[in-house]
Amino acid sequence: MSKVAVIRTTPKTVLEDYERLLELVEYRRYFSGLEEGVLKLNLSWSLFFPACSTPPWQLDGVLRVLVRDGFRVYPVEDQTVVTDPWKGAYLNKWLPVFEKYGVSFTPLPNVEWVRYKPKSKLLALDKLFQGRILVPKLFIGKGVIHLATLKTHGHTVITGVIKNAFGGLIPRYRHHAHKLIHDVLVDLLQIQKEIHPRILGLIDGTVAGDGAGPRTMTPRECNLLIAGVDQVAVDSVAAKIMGFNPWKIEYLRKAHEMGLGCADVDAIDLVGDAGLREIRLNFKARRSPVVFLDQLFRKKLSRHFPLIETVLFHTPLFKLAILGSSIYHDYIWYPTVGRVRIRRFFETEWGRLWLSYPYGKYPRETYLRRWDSY
Repeated sequence: MSKVAVIRTTPKTVLEDYERLLELVEYRRYFSGLEEGVLKLNLSWSLFFPACSTPPWQLDGVLRVLVRDGFRVYPVEDQTVVTDPWKGAYLNKWLPVFEKYGVSFTPLPNVEWVRYKPKSKLLALDKLFQGRILVPKLFIGKGVIHLATLKTHGHTVITGVIKNAFGGLIPRYRHHAHKLIHDVLVDLLQIQKEIHPRILGLIDGTVAGDGAGPRTMTPRECNLLIAGVDQVAVDSVAAKIMGFNPWKIEYLRKAHEMGLGCADVDAIDLVGDAGLREIRLNFKARRSPVVFLDQLFRKKLSRHFPLIETVLFHTPLFKLAILGSSIYHDYIWYPTVGRVRIRRFFETEWGRLWLSYPYGKYPRETYLRRWDSY
């Protein structure tokens, strides 16, 4: 039976609570025999916004345990056409936490990516990228720990530990995968199971994101931490807590049917604090204008007019879409609606905890290799 740990936490106890969470999922026994692993962070926005990316206390709490236990850790995050891992690491206050524990941050554009031939039958990735599957060489043979947040997503309803691999196993131009996103997530889970001897997923639900995720959300204080080794089970429990039926989320249903994990919450062994099985946050997954337009052109109109997708997403015209997304998110929504929501967040105990973490110095070396792998 799959086991998922769910516990309550507070700003004053969150570091100790992450240790308790890891103990509940028996992380030492699970990673027995492994001396090193990848710590896959989550960066949905280079700018800071509550629940959007890995919060500093999640990173702090997990590294505190891993480094103490002698585990060699490789914290990583990738680049997208709209995010910069160095800028994100600075603005989300990761850098001083890395320094505190003596670990180095590795942006994935700068590592070696190698061709990989999956043993499993893929649903979509091979079609989308003409059979050219690339993975970071750093990942192969190492365990991985995902640091996700509890939030909604306009493309996938929720985004949890399974989608966190989306930012680690597909290079910079992974936006092309939005066309078949649910099948892609199932493919990535299959690949993870092949290249990683162990997979552990942790979701920070201290402050969760409701609405038009993964960026333009409404922050909600939830004071929850979730973890497990069955990634399907972890995401299914998270979905249920947010108020969604896991069976109606396509990638969870397909992963369950393919034997990749358990999406039946009633069949999952929930451990941790009492009374959390019945929590329903009644979140609503909405689409931002950017996600709406992406789906309109990439999925709907391209069915009838295939040339639309080619012209808009596979020619230099796509730079206009990137520019439009940046203008909307960074220069319209963030300074207006976003600023108001951030100010409200800073008035909470979690907001004050966030303010207590320093930014650190902006790194001198911020080189990112620019390459089109496809």
